[in-house]
Amino acid sequence: MKYKVVFFLFLCLSGQQILAQDSLSILLAQVEISDHLLKDYSQTQKTEKLSDSIIKRNPGFLTSLLNYNTLLYFKENGAGGASSVAFRGTTASQTAVVWNGININSQFLGQADFNAFNTLVFNSILVKSGGGSSIYGSSAIGGSIHLNNELVFTDKFENQLFTRYGSFATYDVNFQSQLASEKYSLQLSIVHSASDNDYQWVRKNRKNLNGQYENSSFSANFGYKINDKNTLKLYSNLFNGERHFSLVLPSETPTKYDNFDFRNLLEWMSLIDKFTSRVKLAHLLEEYEYYPNIANDYHTFGKVESWIAKYDLAYSLSNEIKLNTIIDYTQNKGHGSDLRYGKRQIGSAAVMMKHQISDSFLYEISARKEVTDTYKSPFLFSFGTGYKLTDFYTLKLNMSKNFRIPTFNDLYWVTGGNPELKPETSYQTEINNEFRLNGLTFTFTGYYNQIKDMLRWVPTSTLWTPENVDEVEIFGVEGGISYQKAIGKHEFHLKANYGYTSSKDKRTDKYLMYVPAHKANAHLSYSYKNLNIYSEMLYVGEVFTRSDNNSRYNLDAYRVFNLGSDFTYKKNYTLGVKVQNIFDVYYENVENRPLPGRNFMVYLNCII
Repeated sequence: MKYKVVFFLFLCLSGQQILAQDSLSILLAQVEISDHLLKDYSQTQKTEKLSDSIIKRNPGFLTSLLNYNTLLYFKENGAGGASSVAFRGTTASQTAVVWNGININSQFLGQADFNAFNTLVFNSILVKSGGGSSIYGSSAIGGSIHLNNELVFTDKFENQLFTRYGSFATYDVNFQSQLASEKYSLQLSIVHSASDNDYQWVRKNRKNLNGQYENSSFSANFGYKINDKNTLKLYSNLFNGERHFSLVLPSETPTKYDNFDFRNLLEWMSLIDKFTSRVKLAHLLEEYEYYPNIANDYHTFGKVESWIAKYDLAYSLSNEIKLNTIIDYTQNKGHGSDLRYGKRQIGSAAVMMKHQISDSFLYEISARKEVTDTYKSPFLFSFGTGYKLTDFYTLKLNMSKNFRIPTFNDLYWVTGGNPELKPETSYQTEINNEFRLNGLTFTFTGYYNQIKDMLRWVPTSTLWTPENVDEVEIFGVEGGISYQKAIGKHEFHLKANYGYTSSKDKRTDKYLMYVPAHKANAHLSYSYKNLNIYSEMLYVGEVFTRSDNNSRYNLDAYRVFNLGSDFTYKKNYTLGVKVQNIFDVYYENVENRPLPGRNFMVYLNCII
């Protein structure tokens, strides 16, 4: 496999650096963030940043990290299997995954497989709720997941080794190296993960069969300050995985899926008086091979290459008013065994403004229009405002129009693709209330979303074909609380989230499949000096698995509890242990795909 070659070359190149160390602190003012639009033009929407400690306690795939720490619902075909998301009652293809400011959703399915992202190759992971198509384009309807690599420009040389081993012969090995000065910054990271994944089904007399997986991720990021006004940055990310699909019945034919994703982004940032100019060039490659019978070499395949050119010009009209214009061009070219050769070109222009009227009041406006010969694109917009009424209470309001474009499969599938499809469009609004007082933070959000021209594959006389047939109405509420308290050397942290979602097809008056009405999670941790003990809870309510809402096939509600502890020695060495699903609960988030019962992992993190 390709990743074995990459793994070997990386070890050869990085072996000289493992012995050195430098533990200088990071100066936040020196951190360079590629996705500046998230920071500058998303202040009126709910945004959560996951801490480094939370990421380290949930190593491996992005699914587990987000499932236990956000209100996103995941459909996972067994542990490590294909994983898709329902964000605020939307479908999997209506959530955007944004890598250093670039939308990287699959061109085949229009969605992301969250078990094809290893959390340890990114040093910043954020979740933004609500619409964002006027900034990030297609799919940002339910929300967006932001995977960033933040470069540091200060004297630093640090190496980090993270290892994990757990039940079912599951392991992760991650090596990171960071070398930086005021002039340049280099980050390297490689992760190798594998598992036999042969867990026993709880209360069932059989194991998870044909569920093994193995993958590697590689990330290399480099920044160079040419002078005080000009900076070059290069981001590169690779994922190569082999994954077998778990069997529902032991008599089924074993299958497997190989995928290869390679992403590269070059950015040139220039400061000219009150202007900030950013030129971005990106190349994205996605390939897959599906083996319907692993006993032979026959397989289907697909490949899409995407080229993106983006020019971003920001202007500070004053200390209070910021303007931003973006012009970009995207070309997608793809083909496959079940896909006619497809090519599309998309041009777009966007404008944004933020006005900080006072220390307590601001508003944001953004608009976007795309031009392409493949579909007719709607005019997109967003308006938001935030007002800090008192020292402890802030009110935010956001309204937007968003969209999702048809995928390559929708347009060019050999048997049934429909090149006449229209984009899905969405109108939504949300109100967010935030209270902060003496270490306590409480948020309460209400939202409404109406989606038109929703795509669905429907049967015709001879085959299935996609059509714009559905209209969906979604509303919900979300609540979150966090509290921290220190008594001497004793520290207590509590964080909890709850969400209620109603997502209905207005044509049939039925709820969407795999959208739970209720989801909640909670974290409680206690620290004393170098010792930390923590617990995690996940609750998911009953889920419909049929479009006619036949309750006979519903997935039952479930609660899962995890318990863990870690100890840090001399600030550089952390040893941890975690017991997951401690009460050995049987649960599924996809029909007939049970997830593991009680299981264990130990992990070691070393800063060298």
